[in-house]
Amino acid sequence: MTTPTRAATPPSPLISVDALAARLDDPALIVVDCRWVLGQPGAGRAKYDAGHLPGAVHVDLDTDLADLSIRGAGRHPLPSPAAFAAAMAAAGIGDGTLVVAYDDVGGWVAARLWWMLERLGHRDVLVLDGGIGAWTAAGHALTTVVPKRAPGDLHLAGA
Repeated sequence: MTTPTRAATPPSPLISVDALAARLDDPALIVVDCRWVLGQPGAGRAKYDAGHLPGAVHVDLDTDLADLSIRGAGRHPLPSPAAFAAAMAAAGIGDGTLVVAYDDVGGWVAARLWWMLERLGHRDVLVLDGGIGAWTAAGHALTTVVPKRAPGDLHLAGA
């Protein structure tokens, strides 16, 4: 009788606070603030404006990660791949970009960005383990400086 082999464990989609802090100067890195508040349009952006991780850009669940013009397909229907790719490119994400997403609600909004990018072929995506709360708990500072990023050259499947 042979012993069954186990499939290799896929790499974790999470990055630790320490690992991210060590990479903040990497020009191929873009940190994405995905904070959002149910029933309060613009509240996620207001939180971003009040303080975010250094170098982070903001994307919004309602406007960048969903297409609210689609009726009858749930609360946050997925945007078309082309619209999503355009929004992410406008945020500075390109084909060679390492994306690290975070939020303040247990990672589910950041995980949506991770899933959408990965599903459409952009494999260099991670979620900050513990989100912004873990970042500040580790003693790292926030900033209100909004980075100026050139649009990325992003090619996603179906876009």
